[in-house]
Amino acid sequence: MINFEEELKKFNPSLEVDELEKTVYTLDLTDAADMLVGMMKDTEQQTESQYQ
Repeated sequence: MINFEEELKKFNPSLEVDELEKTVYTLDLTDAADMLVGMMKDTEQQTESQYQ
C-alpha cells in the first residue's frame, strides 16, 4: 500500500516547471480581446484624422 505522507515528503518539483512558470508570468501575452481593442482604437484614430 502507498503511504502518501511519505511520498509527499520525497516530492521535489521539477526545475523545468519552475523555469517555465517564471517565463510565462513575465511574458506580455496578447490575447484576441487585446488585439480587437487595439484594432478598434486604430480605426477610431483613422476616422478622427479623416474628419480633421
